Amino acid sequence: MDSTTERLSRTLWLGVGLVIVTLCITYLVSQLQPRKHPAPILPVLGQVADFTLTNQAGQAVTLADLRGKAWVADIIFTRCTGPCPRMTGQMQSLQDSLIGDAAAKLVTLTTDPEYDSPNVLKKYAARFKANEARWIFLTGTKRQIAGLAIDSLKLTAVEKKPEERTDADDLFIHSTIFVVVDKQARLRGVFQTGGDGVEWTTVQPAIVRAIRQLEREP
Repeated sequence: MDSTTERLSRTLWLGVGLVIVTLCITYLVSQLQPRKHPAPILPVLGQVADFTLTNQAGQAVTLADLRGKAWVADIIFTRCTGPCPRMTGQMQSLQDSLIGDAAAKLVTLTTDPEYDSPNVLKKYAARFKANEARWIFLTGTKRQIAGLAIDSLKLTAVEKKPEERTDADDLFIHSTIFVVVDKQARLRGVFQTGGDGVEWTTVQPAIVRAIRQLEREP
């Protein structure tokens, strides 16, 4: 083998070696990087029917006002001394987490429309620093509220009989969950707000991820 052939051979093997080393380094780097998991599929659980209710500013709100936006909903009543203050505080923390997500909305329904007038809801909303542009509190007739809460959002709201009440404010049994609705007014997720070993610190990021995922959908 002459010197020229020998140099070409060494150059060829050096090139092959560099390719192998580069591939090994690329593989090791890929293994060290955190793997991205695809976002979980949010199934369609139902369709929200049209409604007309009244917000804390005394303005009519319909389903059309929420179309094109992802939103989170729950149901409480302002006289509640049980889970409602905790749930509303959790909704407040969601509001804080969604800063910058301009389109996302939060919707709180009342089970107690005879007491929870728009003015009462407005004062209650102020306690939790609700931004009216994002977070709406809705009241109406019992039939109107049931149509949205029970029939469409699959929330529970049952008035207690007087003999079943433990105190004057123990008025209703209601869901302690948050539900998520997409831009096409379809129910897409149900999230526990606490209890049974469920920690809000785990649930809140999951709701925020769901909202942002739905915001990316057409």
